[in-house]
Amino acid sequence: MNGLNMKYFKKMVGEKCYLSPMNVDDFEQYTEWMNDLEITSNLGTSSSVLALHSEKEFLDKLSRSHNYAIIDKETDTLIGNCGFHKVNHEERNAEIGIFIGNKNFWNKGYGSEAMKLLMGYGFNYLNLRNIMLKVFSFNERGIAAYKKCGFKEIGRRRNSLSMNGKEYDDVYMDVLDDEFRKLIIS
Repeated sequence: MNGLNMKYFKKMVGEKCYLSPMNVDDFEQYTEWMNDLEITSNLGTSSSVLALHSEKEFLDKLSRSHNYAIIDKETDTLIGNCGFHKVNHEERNAEIGIFIGNKNFWNKGYGSEAMKLLMGYGFNYLNLRNIMLKVFSFNERGIAAYKKCGFKEIGRRRNSLSMNGKEYDDVYMDVLDDEFRKLIIS
């Protein structure tokens, strides 16, 4: 692919995937994913209905900050996205989030690698000291992946989500820059 036709750009590169600035033209793919109940249940957005125009506006807004498309390195296939929210440069902290919409890439290590790439960027280039996230208590796969990336549980907000007649907690996790560096070195 020549530079003029490229859809994605390798900002952060791992073994399996790379992170690219988001492409707003992917709004149709994201709209499909965001209307799939299996995918959106982990995001807590299953009750939302998203149309093409609203998803395009949302992607346009996300693409203006530290949010990146997750791309399969071998095929240049869009997998999902990850990014920082509420970046506070003065206090050197941020919240992080990830979304794997392409089910063909679930449970294959892409999410963990994408998170580590983004975390490294946050600690090394954004000068962050603390990165935090929130995950629902039923998302055991996500919690295990976050622990693999060095996150530790720091608290819960009890019964914050009601879905399918059950109550779930928000699980808050964080990681410090020195903890992440020790994990990467070992």
